[in-house]
Amino acid sequence: MSKPKRERALAETEAQAITRNIRVSPRKLNLVAAMIRGHKAQQAIAALTFSKRRIAGTVKKTLESAIANAENNHQLDVDRLVVSRAEVGRSIVMKRFHARGRGRAARVEKWFSHLKIVVAEQPAEQPAKQETA
Repeated sequence: MSKPKRERALAETEAQAITRNIRVSPRKLNLVAAMIRGHKAQQAIAALTFSKRRIAGTVKKTLESAIANAENNHQLDVDRLVVSRAEVGRSIVMKRFHARGRGRAARVEKWFSHLKIVVAEQPAEQPAKQETA
C-alpha cells in the first residue's frame, strides 16, 4: 500500500518552479526577484535578459522552467502568464575565515538562497463595450 496522494497546493491556473541553494545572498536575490514580480512572463524574461546582475541568469532559468511547467504539465496559455509570486528564502550559510594581522581572524559568511517562482494565468480580457450616445 502506498501513502495517499498529496493535494495540490496551487490553484488550477498556477504553476511553479523552485531553485534551491543558489550561491547568492537572499538580500541581493530579492532585488532581482522584485524586478519581475507582477509582470507578464515575457516582459520578465526580457528584463532578466538585459539585467547586469550576475544572478539574473539563474532567475531567468527558473522563470523559464515555471513557464514550461505551466505549458506542459498544466496546459496553461503561455501568452497570458503573469509572475504572481517570486519568493526568496534563506538557505545555508557557509562560515569561513579571513586571516588578519597579529594572528587574528575575521569571519566571512557565504550566504545561499532558495527561489520560488509562481506563474498564474490571467483570465482572457473582455473587449470593452462601446456606449452609444
